[in-house]
Amino acid sequence: MPQSLAIGHQYSSLGTQPILCGSIPGLVPKQLRFCRNYVEIMPSVAEGVKIGIQECQHQFRGRRWNCTTVNDSLAIFGPVLDKATRESAFVHAIASAGVAFAVTRSCAEGSATICGCDTRHKGPPGEGWKWGGCSEDVEFGTMVSREFADARENRPDARSAMNRHNNEAGRTSIIDHMHLKCKCHGLSGSCEVKTCWWSQPDFRVIGDYLKDKYDSASEMVVEKHRESRGWVETLRPKYSFFKAPTERDLVYYENSPNFCEPNPETGSFGTRDRICNVTSHGIDGCDLLCCGRGHNTRTEKRKEKCHCIFHWCCYVSCQECIRVYDVHTCK
Repeated sequence: MPQSLAIGHQYSSLGTQPILCGSIPGLVPKQLRFCRNYVEIMPSVAEGVKIGIQECQHQFRGRRWNCTTVNDSLAIFGPVLDKATRESAFVHAIASAGVAFAVTRSCAEGSATICGCDTRHKGPPGEGWKWGGCSEDVEFGTMVSREFADARENRPDARSAMNRHNNEAGRTSIIDHMHLKCKCHGLSGSCEVKTCWWSQPDFRVIGDYLKDKYDSASEMVVEKHRESRGWVETLRPKYSFFKAPTERDLVYYENSPNFCEPNPETGSFGTRDRICNVTSHGIDGCDLLCCGRGHNTRTEKRKEKCHCIFHWCCYVSCQECIRVYDVHTCK
């Protein structure tokens, strides 16, 4: 999806300069039209891709594939997303969610004139509180994400079907995690009056949720059907004895490489020189992360604040200590 969004590192400054839609390489005609019609929210679209990438790198920081990006290509993850793997499924979902999240937040903050607060889904207030503040308009944010991110996914093939499904799963995760946020009013915070509004969660919540969906993603098989418009590819679950995936689940139909060794064809950077956790038996541990090659250990000195004292009133003074740590890296 970052390929289909066509907004990589080179557009991180979109929020600070006028946007010329024609100067963004890789946009298909539908995305170009969208950009021109919604030019004032394009910085939020770019910000959404960025927070999606950052969250991907956080979630996979201790795994063999750690969501590495490359600077010199429109395909900001390199060839990794060329295959219909679990990793591709997660990247599409988290980037689509990031766009919906960033646009929704930007609208609530008043950054654009074409959107704002949500006034449609309020309903009657509950006991002890009333509506107030600015409810975030997640419907507008998900619409922007759908119109822009799915613009490339209109082919009748299996990969488009997979990408559309995972994009929507990412957006649905935002909608499912909307919650009431409230603020108390009254003398000394007595909460005589409480006002509430709909809010998105922290994006970390979305990242954790979609990472769980990655771990339990459904493997699919491709089926071909003859229709009036020609051959159409669809996906069905590979294993009928497992529960069929819902619109909230991630789907894939090709196996991932093991990412142990560098491979320019698959986009794997390998795990040599990666820091590993010598005490862990999980995927971030030196045994699994280093793929059985073993690890090196070196000592590292770090300056840290220590012996901190609170002074009345009101500041903290600290000394500076040098501590020595063992750092373990894969061979």
